[in-house]
Amino acid sequence: MKKFLLTLSAISAFAVAQAHAETVVADADGNGEFSMEELLVAFPELTEEVFKAADVDANGALSADELKAAQDAGNIPA
Repeated sequence: MKKFLLTLSAISAFAVAQAHAETVVADADGNGEFSMEELLVAFPELTEEVFKAADVDANGALSADELKAAQDAGNIPA
């Protein structure tokens, strides 16, 4: 029983750590902004509609601030 509880605790701790892990978005072209294609690598479920709504300045890319705002609003996972 003790081994079972230790194993269950370890599994639970791992699951919680995974749930709180942040997704890293890579700026593949190094331009300081995130394109739809770059974001799709990290967030395959991202829709063009959500991307366009997050792109406040409508320049076709998200700045770090626009990405953070969309994540804070719950529109893009953190």
